[in-house]
Amino acid sequence: MDPEKGSTEERPHKAELQDSGLEPGDKWIHGLQLVNIMAALTLVCFLVLLDASIIVTALPRITNDFHSLADIGWYGAAYQLSSACFQPITGKIYALSTPKWVFLTFFTIFEIGSLVCALATSSNMLIGGRVVAGVGMAGLLNGILVIIAECAPLQKRPIEKSLLQFGHTLTTCLFGQLGLVGGPLIGGLFTQFVTWRWCFYINLPIGGLVAAMLVFVPVPQQHSRPSARSIFHGFLSHFDLLGFTIVAGASTMLLLALQLGGSTFSWESSQIIGLFCGAGVAIIVFALWIVRKGDAAIFPFSMVRKTVVWISCVVYGLFAGHLYTESYWVPVYFQGVRGASPALSGVYILPMIVAHILCALSSGPLLKRVGYWIPISLFGAVMIAVGSGLVSTFSPTTSTGKWIGYQIILGVGRGIGLQMPLIAVQHSVAPAQIPVAMAFVMFGQSFGAAVCLGLAETIYSNSFRTLIPKYSPGVDVQSVVEAGATGFRAIVPQTSLAGVLDADSKSIDRFFYLVAGLGVGIFAFSWGLGWKNLKKK
Repeated sequence: MDPEKGSTEERPHKAELQDSGLEPGDKWIHGLQLVNIMAALTLVCFLVLLDASIIVTALPRITNDFHSLADIGWYGAAYQLSSACFQPITGKIYALSTPKWVFLTFFTIFEIGSLVCALATSSNMLIGGRVVAGVGMAGLLNGILVIIAECAPLQKRPIEKSLLQFGHTLTTCLFGQLGLVGGPLIGGLFTQFVTWRWCFYINLPIGGLVAAMLVFVPVPQQHSRPSARSIFHGFLSHFDLLGFTIVAGASTMLLLALQLGGSTFSWESSQIIGLFCGAGVAIIVFALWIVRKGDAAIFPFSMVRKTVVWISCVVYGLFAGHLYTESYWVPVYFQGVRGASPALSGVYILPMIVAHILCALSSGPLLKRVGYWIPISLFGAVMIAVGSGLVSTFSPTTSTGKWIGYQIILGVGRGIGLQMPLIAVQHSVAPAQIPVAMAFVMFGQSFGAAVCLGLAETIYSNSFRTLIPKYSPGVDVQSVVEAGATGFRAIVPQTSLAGVLDADSKSIDRFFYLVAGLGVGIFAFSWGLGWKNLKKK
């Protein structure tokens, strides 16, 4: 490389570092600047994950307002699907551009999507807002991990400082997860005492605070990025837009098939068969494409072929599928089957929330003591499978002790194991590949959540329509479905209500068989996360 050219490209960044008081060769930051950046990233992580779950206790009220019970799965799946589609390209963007400004751009998109949701006047408008917010989320989750890695790189530090960087990652993710696990409670309070629209308005003032915290603070870069001119001239080759189009198309077709099958169209219809075939062909074409493109592909072949990387993507996707599915549907059980208010349904899932937080906080010290992430992930998988199997026995008369105990088991499983795939990837790739590797793993998270939410909605809808005539003959099925997740209580005669509640409960139980299967999948794949001893680093 031409020395003068290289120095010219890096000069703005060096000047930024000098202005911030960093010494040459000391590219990671510390002190108040580090605290400021980590606090801002933690707030963003909190908001993004809050946005993913705050809506769950508001869903019954939303379906009542818009008469859209059939869309209940789309409110979560649209958010995850758009994130999954754009997740692959975000890694390339971060690897080639200045992380801070890319991060703030995605954050602006996320805020716009939140505003659209808050102002929604129809179910379709709400779904559209969720799609926009999901695009923003695609860049934010990956950006959080990239910026942490840029501020305190693992590969340049001995074990003590490596664990310190791990602590930054874990702390940000753990406090961010307070949004994910506490979202249902916050959403329930907003829905009952203000309006469900505040589930989205809340993102706006906090977003302004985050922007103020980051705009004027320099974020170091551990490797040089190409100039804007070279990116512009090689735009197509840099970003692999064809690969992005293929993976986005495959993801969309697969989710549409799962979401529409058995409800809008029969499983044997040409539309559903065509979507499944199209998704299958697109996946095959994408696999051949990344092999042909090699490291120029949207997911570099040399990285994807690493066992730890692709298995981490699968494991994280299974964890996310479990997390989002039970977070969405346990509150629906309490409101629809048990008749709880939105706020009270948030209170009823506190056992799962508290267990999740406590185990997530203990996962860092536990990993430091054990030295390996595989045993922790395996334990989490077992707890998820057992807990989900127990939750699948929920009925209208399940005792308080049982639904509290079963939720604690679920919370322990997801809290203790959720971060292990991320830690495995960060210790397995070169610094320059971290943005793309994180994008790949985050793609697994969003895609897994979208697919599982779509499957859960399909299982629930088909089962509910089938079981209502069995348990409450004479009740108009279509009227019950259109009334909403809790609105049917107002239109079903008291003499038939018990049967409808049984049908509702058993329909929810059925997709928890799927969630139990996710735990089994996590257990099977976790063995491939790599036996790397952190104590010997």
